[in-house]
Amino acid sequence: MTEDFSAALTTGQTGFLPDLLGLQWQMAVPGHVKGRFDVDKRHMAPNGFLHAASVIALADSACGYGCVISLPEGGASFTTIELKSNFLGTARDGGVAVEARLVHGGKTTQVWDAVVTVEATGKTIALFRCTQMILRPKG
Repeated sequence: MTEDFSAALTTGQTGFLPDLLGLQWQMAVPGHVKGRFDVDKRHMAPNGFLHAASVIALADSACGYGCVISLPEGGASFTTIELKSNFLGTARDGGVAVEARLVHGGKTTQVWDAVVTVEATGKTIALFRCTQMILRPKG
């Protein structure tokens, strides 16, 4: 069975942006990450709708954590070199979930796709894709 890193990711994010936004990790195995947050005022834009940055933080964190636990042999870390989001809807309350999957796991780059949904309805509110460059130790 593949090791689930979700508890380690939650512990490791203490005091950082994902923790401050209340991001929770339900499953994190190489190539696949699921997470969520409960919508509250810190996630909202002044217009009363979910702030785009909250959605991006959830999706980008899921993909970034997925990259860390899916590094190829010799990979030490990563940096995001491209990301994009398509927003299809919003939420004002309840839970928001993300499911991120590795679509390309090369020696020098990874590409991740994430789908962000409203938990209660399953409605997709954002599609997200990012590309990470794999960093190797110097020397």
